[in-house]
Order: sequence, then structure tokens, then C-alpha cells
Amino acid sequence: MRPVGILGGMGPEATIQLMRNVLQAVDARDDSDHVPLLVHQNPQVPSRIKSLIEGRGENPKPVLTAMARHLERAGAKALAMPCNTAHHYANAIEAAVDIPFLNMIDITAQSLAMSGSGNIGMLASPATRMTGVFDRAFKSHGFSPVWVEDEARLLDMIRLIKSGKTAGLEKKLGEQARNLVELGAEHILVACTELSLLSGNLTLQVPVTDSLDCLAESIVGFAKGNGISIWSDPKTKSR
Repeated sequence: MRPVGILGGMGPEATIQLMRNVLQAVDARDDSDHVPLLVHQNPQVPSRIKSLIEGRGENPKPVLTAMARHLERAGAKALAMPCNTAHHYANAIEAAVDIPFLNMIDITAQSLAMSGSGNIGMLASPATRMTGVFDRAFKSHGFSPVWVEDEARLLDMIRLIKSGKTAGLEKKLGEQARNLVELGAEHILVACTELSLLSGNLTLQVPVTDSLDCLAESIVGFAKGNGISIWSDPKTKSR
């Protein structure tokens, strides 16, 4: 199988959750059936929140491109990054290497397109909205994003998850999701990998998709040689 390099650490537990998801997505009978991963777990990537929301932090782009080159030199045949907001730097990462980048945003949008939904409720960091990370992919599929009314509360939740203080947050995440449904969302998208750590028990009357799950399936597909993924962006580079 082809090894996939993971630009991780944003946050560390979300990266570990992606690894679990990849592990669980394989029907393995022995160790050798599993996907080889090269994981650059770098919690020192500059804060996306400080840089993109507060406008006072160090630019993460140089660190991310250096990580991408490191993983390519280490033998990765494709790259993946379990952080939705950090895909603001996807073009720079792609330009830094000569291997495919499994773009979680494009992969997720193509997965959503199979559902037939139009209004997508976004459980995401405010930075994801502010940077328009999903705008191009959503426009190409005719999706309309529905955003939560109280972004500050959702951002507080994300910060608490990063600090390991998750007590009571599953209930609060459910409340945010139900609010999105009341605002007209036909499908809920968990588009923050910190929130992915709490989303497993969401019970709603509309479908729920998690971008981290979509990325895990794409990684498995690429590793097994099934192209990049049935959901991958056709513009993604390949050798």
C-alpha cells in the first residue's frame, strides 16, 4: 500500500482521531492489511485562530509547507491534513510538494453532493467562515451554508476541547446543531476536527456528515491504490 503523510497537531487529539478512523475503516485480518501513515504531529504549528481571527499571530503557512516537504522526503505518496481551517493554506501546501494533497474540503463537498441536500448546517470554527474555506467547493455543488447564530459560544467550545475540558460539551454541541436545523439546515456538517471528537453521539432528524470521516475514507482509498478517492478534486495533482 502507498503511505500517506499526515500534517498533524491541529489539534493533537484530532490527529489521533483521524488515525483511529483510518484504522477502523480497514477490514484487516493482520497488521499488514492496515494503511501505512507517516504522521508529523506538530502542536507548534502557529495558531490558526490567532492568525486568521485575531490578526495578531504568526503565519502558519511556512511551518505547514515545511512539514509537507518533510513528509514527502520521508516517503509519503500523498498528504492529508485533519484541520478544516488550515485548508486556507492548501494551495501553498500543494505548491510545496510533488505529491497529491487529499483536500478534505473538496472530498467532503463531493460526499455531501451524494446526499442531495442543499442547505448545509456548519459546525465549524468562525475562522472557517471568515476565510471562505468552503466557498468554492460549496458553490460548485450548489450548496448554501447555514451558520450558527452564536459563533463566540462555538469558538469557546473549540478552545475548551483543545484544553481537554469536554464535560457537558456534547449536549451543547447538540444544541448548536438543532439550532442550525431550526435555521433551515437540511444536513449538518461537522467541519471542525476538534468538534469531531464530540460528534459521534449527535442525534438529529437530518443527516450528519463529518469531514474527518470523509478524509479517512479518502486516505484508505488512496493507500489501496483506488486513485485518490471517488470524492477527490479532479484538479488535485498526481504523478
